[in-house]
Amino acid sequence: MNITYNEATQILNASIEKAKHLGIAVSIAVIDTGGHLVAFARLDSLYGVIDFALKKARTAAMFGVDSEVMGAIISGAEMHAYGMINSNGGLLTIPGGVVLKNKDGNIIGAVGCSGGTAEQDKEIAAAGVHK
Repeated sequence: MNITYNEATQILNASIEKAKHLGIAVSIAVIDTGGHLVAFARLDSLYGVIDFALKKARTAAMFGVDSEVMGAIISGAEMHAYGMINSNGGLLTIPGGVVLKNKDGNIIGAVGCSGGTAEQDKEIAAAGVHK
């Protein structure tokens, strides 16, 4: 099961509102379980954070945990993560990628945010989840 366009835009809009409330110029990406972009917003952010938002979301969707959790797993296991992080077009294991689940608890995609601090990115992405 994948996220629908309508669900993705609702999540994106909630994240946009949070970013505006915080006054942060970010990029926000909502993807399906295959890592395909469903909805996107660039709120006057720099070019580089577009890719970061996508990579954070793809990391969360691929592993079924928020991107920062995957980072903690890697560092806690003392793994050399070069191969993992550079696979699949690149992944990013820092805060800002949040798993999206349906009411039955099944993963339907992920949202990624980049452009603020790690905590701001996480807060903005999570705002869409709790919509």
